[in-house]
Amino acid sequence: MSVKTVSPIDGQIVIERPYIEKEQAFACIDGAGIAQTAWASVPVKERVRLLENAIDYMVVQADDLAREITLQMGRPISQTPGEIAGMAGRARYMLSIAEEALAGLSCEAPEGQHHFIRRAPLGVVLVVSPWNYPYLTAVNVIIPALAAGNAVVLKPSAQTPLIGERFAEAFDAAGLPAGLFQCLHLSRETTTAVVREADIHHVAFTGSVGGGAQMETAAAGRFLSMGLELGGKDAAYVRADADIQAAAEGLVDGAMFNSGQSCCGIERIYVAAERYDEFVEACATIAKGYRLGNPLDPTTTLGPVVNVQAAEHIRSEIAKAVSAGARPLVDETVFQVAKPGTPYVAPQILVDVDHSMSIMTEETFGPVVGVMPVEDDDAAIKLMNDSPYGLTASIWSCDEAAALKIADKLEVGTVFMNRCDALEPALAWAGVKDTGKGCTLSRYGYDALTRPKSFNFKYS
Repeated sequence: MSVKTVSPIDGQIVIERPYIEKEQAFACIDGAGIAQTAWASVPVKERVRLLENAIDYMVVQADDLAREITLQMGRPISQTPGEIAGMAGRARYMLSIAEEALAGLSCEAPEGQHHFIRRAPLGVVLVVSPWNYPYLTAVNVIIPALAAGNAVVLKPSAQTPLIGERFAEAFDAAGLPAGLFQCLHLSRETTTAVVREADIHHVAFTGSVGGGAQMETAAAGRFLSMGLELGGKDAAYVRADADIQAAAEGLVDGAMFNSGQSCCGIERIYVAAERYDEFVEACATIAKGYRLGNPLDPTTTLGPVVNVQAAEHIRSEIAKAVSAGARPLVDETVFQVAKPGTPYVAPQILVDVDHSMSIMTEETFGPVVGVMPVEDDDAAIKLMNDSPYGLTASIWSCDEAAALKIADKLEVGTVFMNRCDALEPALAWAGVKDTGKGCTLSRYGYDALTRPKSFNFKYS
């Protein structure tokens, strides 16, 4: 059996790799554990230097890596270079704070004693990464895990398998110890077996809620630490005092970028009733201006979704909403390539929606967003929290104090003001409810990849 990556551009197989069998996977993981023992004794400063060299190596190849992303999952070639730049920026930030974040802590102690705490690596970290932002999501864990003294085993998505091979190539070129980083192409069954039985110590999984539940089930009774970044239905609120044109531009981009295939993409918008008509008119105008087509064309601004099945799900959700009373503002027939049976989906703005419709409550993961009017802040807060998910929320307002008051009441991991669908590596990336658990990035990201080890010494 093998991984076959079918490009959404034209349905052609662009990559094929054999699956690694269970016995071989376990042997590779054992090898990573052996390499980790030696790596943990390497000074943090030296680890950082080697990892910086690996990132530099990847940046030199940015054009090739960007084109590979486009071929594998369909994002426009005009946008994929940004992922490589973003990956490098996140990695370099995490490396810049590594020595401070991993530094020990001296504690008060009675005379004749020495008490202190150090951050110890966990051991072997399994990273199961998704296809929608393959480098950005993977780097959130790979670089800090290695900087902290761990080994890393990466299971890349079958849709974007090349990213793991590119990381492996870069680490090899930078001189990391052999076996410390492993890219393994695994079937779902073998991945489950690894979580259930292999000598690993932490699982970092990004994917669906169902996939996260499978990870927890497989790890039951093993007491593994686990970070899960799962589903989202991220909301935005446009207050009456907002800059409406700026809000429309930012939120349509937040809903449509990467064809809406973003864990923190905007999937529902609530607007102060007195500004609602103005806002939806601006959104519709912007959405109609997208250029949907072949993502290898540099003039394309909206590419296909990942596959036909995903496209049909998105179309079905739109159709269900329309049959329940929703009104689409974009004539999809204008986008000639957006046809049933293809992965090309037209951008869509839906109005006359409510929370009885799944388009407003369940993750759509496509270039569509529903917009509802609200009477006041309290109504917006209630609707924004009416979700099983909690990754990010976006508030658009000229009043920071009011935005902060609202933000404190929102059940999410990150709150944006006058922006959305963005990530700063200095800030912790986390979610609540069915969005998962754990934290990546910032100095808190290192806490998830290490354990405190206490030393209680008494002098003789």
